[in-house]
Amino acid sequence: MTRRWMGALLGGACAVALGGGAQAEDFGGVDFPGGISSFADAVVSYQPGLDGASPSAGFQGAFNALGAPDYSGANSCATTAACDFVSLGVGGALVLQFTNNVLTGSDSDADDLWIFEIGPDVEDTTVDVSVDGITWISVGAVTGSTRGIDIDAFGYGTSAAFSFVRLIDVANEGAQSGGSVGADIDSVGAISTRAVGIVPEPGTWALMIMGFGLAGASLRARRGAALV
Repeated sequence: MTRRWMGALLGGACAVALGGGAQAEDFGGVDFPGGISSFADAVVSYQPGLDGASPSAGFQGAFNALGAPDYSGANSCATTAACDFVSLGVGGALVLQFTNNVLTGSDSDADDLWIFEIGPDVEDTTVDVSVDGITWISVGAVTGSTRGIDIDAFGYGTSAAFSFVRLIDVANEGAQSGGSVGADIDSVGAISTRAVGIVPEPGTWALMIMGFGLAGASLRARRGAALV
């Protein structure tokens, strides 16, 4: 077995293990190259109505901001399970995390982050990003409805790697009371993104182990031949 063949085997196994297989998808008229994996996966914290009225209980399901946008057009939420979005309340805050990908810049003026905010009122929301969920960097605001943000405009290109996004309702915008008071968040997606923490399939692990084993055997054989 030649070293070139073994190199191809090992390289192919590593590529399968680390390359990922995301397919671009369109959500709400926005193209996400990372497909379904582009969207926030976990709620870190939710603090409704920090500067005023809080939304009714049915609108406080922070988990409704996770995953791809799925707003059905219904604005009546008897329970959190019956709702498609979460309301922040006046001045409320929501922190979400990307667990299988990170938000990056694009080295261009294209939008990198997209906030799906729904509802009839224009309710501004400030947006911060963070690497560790502790130190926050402001990347501007979205002014109601679905809007994008270009984080390159704030000095962060493709080498950036943000795992956390914080949304804070601008308290003096929109209605100040009501069941769904404050910005209503359906989804948060990273247009510019790359995968992290990919776990290889069992078959891929086997291929990698075989490749490493063959490489080791070849090295031992060459050393043995050199000693003869």
